[in-house]
Parts: sequence; structure tokens; C-alpha cells
Amino acid sequence: MANQLHVEVVAVEEKVWAGEAEMLVARTTEGEIGVLPGHSPLLGLLKEPSQVRVKLAGGEQLTYDVAGGFLSIDANGVTVLAESATPATPEQH
Repeated sequence: MANQLHVEVVAVEEKVWAGEAEMLVARTTEGEIGVLPGHSPLLGLLKEPSQVRVKLAGGEQLTYDVAGGFLSIDANGVTVLAESATPATPEQH
């Protein structure tokens, strides 16, 4: 099994999602960042408003609209602590 990244998406009042993922992509005030297992520790300020994309094994992707907050990467994985985080509405094709 490939390395997995432990991800937690947390809003001020609730845990929105937690689980194992292949990658997380978020936009910080310094630019967009992709986080893979083994990423160096980092603390970033999320761009407001923006989206966080969690790429799961098998190609599925979860997308959350976030407002404010931080992205914290450590040896245990990545935590998104946002003022608000709600599932993004899928685009209609």
C-alpha cells in the first residue's frame, strides 16, 4: 500500500472531515501548496476565501470552501484549521 497522509479538516465549531489521503492541495497567502506524505513541517495562513482539495486513493476528491484559518503540517500529517469549512458544490457539466 502506498504511503498515506493523515488529513484533518476542522472548522471552529466542528471536525469536518478526517481520514487518510494521497494528497492535499490548499491555497495559502504565499501561493498554492500540494502536500504529500513526508512533507516538511510548515505552518501557513490560508488565503481567504479559497478551497482545500483532498485527493483520496482511487481518484476520488473532496473539496471544501474555506474562510480564514491555517494549514499545519507536521510528522503526523496535515491539519486545516479554518474559521469555516463547507463541502464545495460540484460543478455542473
